[in-house]
Amino acid sequence: MAKDKRFERVYSQDLGSTIIYVDRETGVNYLFVANGYAGGLTPLLDREGKPVVTPIINK
Repeated sequence: MAKDKRFERVYSQDLGSTIIYVDRETGVNYLFVANGYAGGLTPLLDREGKPVVTPIINK
């Protein structure tokens, strides 16, 4: 049986070039942006510069 995936895609925009992933272990949100052959991944931050954290629901 396959292990559950750690990251879950929760939002996508512009044909998948802007995506928000949530780490299912920590709840931290990450922003991924792609443009042509380039791309970048960074933690999503709130106004105070702290990572956006989604509450984790144990399954």
